[in-house]
Amino acid sequence: MSARPTIGVLGVQGDVSEHMAAVERAGGTARKVKRPDELTDVAGLILPGGESTTHRRLLDYEDLLSAITDRYRDGMAVFGTCAGAILLATEVLGAPTPHLSLVDITVRRNAFGRQRESFVTDLDVAGLDGGPLRAVFIRAPIIERVGPGIDVLATVDGEIVLAESDRALVAAFHPELTADDRLHKRFLEKTATAEVAR
Repeated sequence: MSARPTIGVLGVQGDVSEHMAAVERAGGTARKVKRPDELTDVAGLILPGGESTTHRRLLDYEDLLSAITDRYRDGMAVFGTCAGAILLATEVLGAPTPHLSLVDITVRRNAFGRQRESFVTDLDVAGLDGGPLRAVFIRAPIIERVGPGIDVLATVDGEIVLAESDRALVAAFHPELTADDRLHKRFLEKTATAEVAR
């Protein structure tokens, strides 16, 4: 892995600047991605929160769906937070079709309720040093099922809210809204194999 891997942050909606700042603090070089050609040499891509159906329309408009899929198949790592996790899932309960369908998980949208049911909690994350992780949940999904090769990292009241594979990290919450950059550092570590695969 290079000293500062280039990490793309999908720049169509959500906490783009917050994710970019977290990437820089974690030791990467952040790049806003709004067009397919901006994916060419990124080692990983973060898909922020927002509204998943709006994300989907914008991805279609910019021809980014196929570009992201192609780069992932070529070895790029992905990190989806909140709506970004929904975009990556192979199954979305209550939705007619998945979006990118890159990570073998089933998610349920708005599982913790609407905006007024947002909350903050401390998570015990498997394999994460430094104590509990502060997590901000806003209209959060839950991960109902994980497929082979997907490890559960954290739960809230028995519901999966954080999981990973070798090249993917999916969170139901917003790690970019705290000063704790450990998940972004964990994602940067995944780009080591992504760069080799590319």
